[in-house]
Amino acid sequence: MKEKEGTMLHEEEAIFQPGLSVDCVIFGFHDNQLKVLLLKMKAADKWALPGGFVYKEEDVEDAAVRVLQSRTGLRNIFLQQFHTFGDPARSNRKLNRALLRSVGVQADDSHWFLQRFITVGYYALVDFSGAVPQPDATSEACAWWDFQEMPALVMDHQHILQKALETLRKQLNDQPIGYNLLPEKFTMPELQRLYETILGKQLDRRNFQRKMLGYGILNRLEERKQGVAHKAPYYYSFDKEKYAVALENGLQQGW
Repeated sequence: MKEKEGTMLHEEEAIFQPGLSVDCVIFGFHDNQLKVLLLKMKAADKWALPGGFVYKEEDVEDAAVRVLQSRTGLRNIFLQQFHTFGDPARSNRKLNRALLRSVGVQADDSHWFLQRFITVGYYALVDFSGAVPQPDATSEACAWWDFQEMPALVMDHQHILQKALETLRKQLNDQPIGYNLLPEKFTMPELQRLYETILGKQLDRRNFQRKMLGYGILNRLEERKQGVAHKAPYYYSFDKEKYAVALENGLQQGW
């Protein structure tokens, strides 16, 4: 079901599953930096993770896919549910009331949007170059931020973001995450920088290259990167068939 942009806060409670939402941590990678897609709220001088509500006849994961497609314009996104956030104090009634006013809704305390919400967290890995960020009805901007320079976030969204990063770090021990974040061809230094950014630590160049080549999931191309100061590195691409096997069997060694 397509989200009705600009009208969802006007809709009656009967349309949505009461007290349930989804929040999406959308990761990208660009200029050797891990990026996170955020929304600038109309009603507060803070940013927020993209999120939305679940229609009563809608699968929760379908709701997350709908949010992702609406915010990025992308299809076939790598999506992973990672945690449910249910602190009774996580909802901010003052902020939510301001959000209602920002779209012309005056409501009393019984309004469905002012009640407690449990949210299901998903993280997504997307092609930065292909995404077209789009704000929703309650935001004035949608933009990428460097993970190391994040602004203040609303409610518990900082906690959700950190939990998503923890999950992503664990996933690096099991799956070749770079396939979903890097362009079709990339250099070994670019792949290493991606891992270092996610892990928050430096990795030995020789050991990293040995491990990655040992997985058997990379194809070295004949083409070298141009315009670099030192010896031009070769481009690599992922072997899709071997990558699929790695997704099933894991990588069998950690970082």
